Amino acid sequence: MELPLVVGVDGSESSLRAVDWAVDEAARHGLPLHLVHASLWERYERAQPSFATGRPAGEVMAQHIIASGVERARLRNPEVKASGEVLPDDPVSVLLRAGTEAFALVSGSRGRGEIAGLLLGSVGLAVAARAACPVIVVRGTEHNLRGAAGRVVLGVGDPGRGADAVRFAVREAEARGCALTAVRAWRNPAQEPVDHMLIADDAARLREERASAGLDDALREVVREHPRVEVHRQPAEGPAHRVLLEASARADLIVVGALRRGGHVGLQLGRTAHVLLHHSRCPVAVVPQPV
Repeated sequence: MELPLVVGVDGSESSLRAVDWAVDEAARHGLPLHLVHASLWERYERAQPSFATGRPAGEVMAQHIIASGVERARLRNPEVKASGEVLPDDPVSVLLRAGTEAFALVSGSRGRGEIAGLLLGSVGLAVAARAACPVIVVRGTEHNLRGAAGRVVLGVGDPGRGADAVRFAVREAEARGCALTAVRAWRNPAQEPVDHMLIADDAARLREERASAGLDDALREVVREHPRVEVHRQPAEGPAHRVLLEASARADLIVVGALRRGGHVGLQLGRTAHVLLHHSRCPVAVVPQPV
């Protein structure tokens, strides 16, 4: 049985953009699409029927949101099998449960009633930091959302600690028929004492070579398994979050890993992923990596 691509919808413009993006993603991978809407109307609203419909207004709104989302998905691509449901719980709990049996979770960058801007809404942030499956937050310009950049960007972290993100990124590039650019940041500490400029140059060259070697190690196996994917290795000087944020402007999707430590109940999201979720210029995929 194929795991579905699950989208959280709340009727906001941001979530509708996420539905559109998710339909295209489901078509690329040949996946069913499942829309979920979390509603607590029974808990906070008296179950008094409205005059017009004979049903509580909260129930009517929730059903309308999910039905409109499913209809939108079917109109965008009738070949994608789309379904939807309203679940009586808070959005974070609903999406985290759905993520245990999903190919990935898809969320908009802002929720209903939140002030428009660059920052990610609280639901998207909580889900990306705790979900058991990849979480994709749909944000960025129309150019990036429609896949006009022609590449997936992967942030490669420490060796052996992001294999799931590497595999996810390669599969995404293969499904899109585009190139993969794997980026590993390296830094040359400004305060490092050196006695001669040549020594500083040698130190910088050594760090860049180590970054290149780290890229080769991270990509070796998946490149062999997916020979059709054009892979570019890019060691880049600077803090990882700045390097990847700049790269997001020229990407259709940016992929980063997030370590998940067993038994830890708080948010598990590194600085780089946090910055990208708030400010990336293209959709961001956060892929959990158990440690």
